[in-house]
Amino acid sequence: QVQLVESGRGLVQAGDSLRLSCAASGRTFSMYRMGWFRQAPGKEREFVAAITWSAGSTYYAASVKGRFTISRDKTVNTVYLQMNSLIPEDTAVYYCAAQSSNSGWVNPGGYAYWGQGTQVTVSS
Repeated sequence: QVQLVESGRGLVQAGDSLRLSCAASGRTFSMYRMGWFRQAPGKEREFVAAITWSAGSTYYAASVKGRFTISRDKTVNTVYLQMNSLIPEDTAVYYCAAQSSNSGWVNPGGYAYWGQGTQVTVSS
């Protein structure tokens, strides 16, 4: 089992930056990939970004590429999502997720472990 705890929720203005953190505990040695997803009211959960735990390879949704950066610090078992140039459309609950095998980058069903979510609100 892997436990995930997000932090960094906030209310910001358009154009601002915000960094989310996700601390992993438990069987972290088994993690293959960690990702960030988000869900806005009335919408399905969507992929944002992901990173492979060992090699650090990354992949981004087109809507955030160039504005968001995912990174990880293996020494503290934490993955980060640096969000720059935020826009109101980025408003959502952001979830951290992890998978212990190569189950694909973007499908939420491929991630077995989830955090509780953290609210990000961007005002115009």
